[in-house]
Amino acid sequence: MINVTELRPGNYFIEDGQIYNVLDILLNKTAMRKMVAKLKVKNVRTGSTTEMSFNSGYAIERITIDKRKMTYLYDSGNFLVFMDQDTYEQVEVSKDRLEWEMRFLVANSEVDIASYDGEIMGITLPAKVALKITECAPGVRGNTVTSATKDAVLETGITIRVPLFIEEGETVSVRTDTGEYDGRA
Repeated sequence: MINVTELRPGNYFIEDGQIYNVLDILLNKTAMRKMVAKLKVKNVRTGSTTEMSFNSGYAIERITIDKRKMTYLYDSGNFLVFMDQDTYEQVEVSKDRLEWEMRFLVANSEVDIASYDGEIMGITLPAKVALKITECAPGVRGNTVTSATKDAVLETGITIRVPLFIEEGETVSVRTDTGEYDGRA
């Protein structure tokens, strides 16, 4: 147990049976009042972001989340299967928890899987992934005065906007936080 004022962004703690990740902390001390810690936190299980306030001296249980590098193998219906490269242990993660991440996963993609007490909290993708374009309209000549873009469908099924010079069959780099084109891979 630690004092709530000792928390920093990136720390994890348990409160009322829920696991939270600290996104931001503001310590406020006024003249004759105890210090108040205002936390902006993300519930790891639900993904919702909330704000919490605690008085100085409030004891909180800080925890450590385990992260392991794993490789995405395949989709088994309601679950995605990942394998640890060192131990060959396979783990199934529910598709409901990975709606955004599934857009960027192809076979043999490396990800970090976060877990606490054997419960899988989620996965962390690399900042950028290389994906192949499966469908793309040809570029139109003379339409390059502005930064014109067109739709392209990637191998995972998502559609992104790419510059006109990108052709079908090329591999492009896509940002996993926004889902936007980042350049040629």
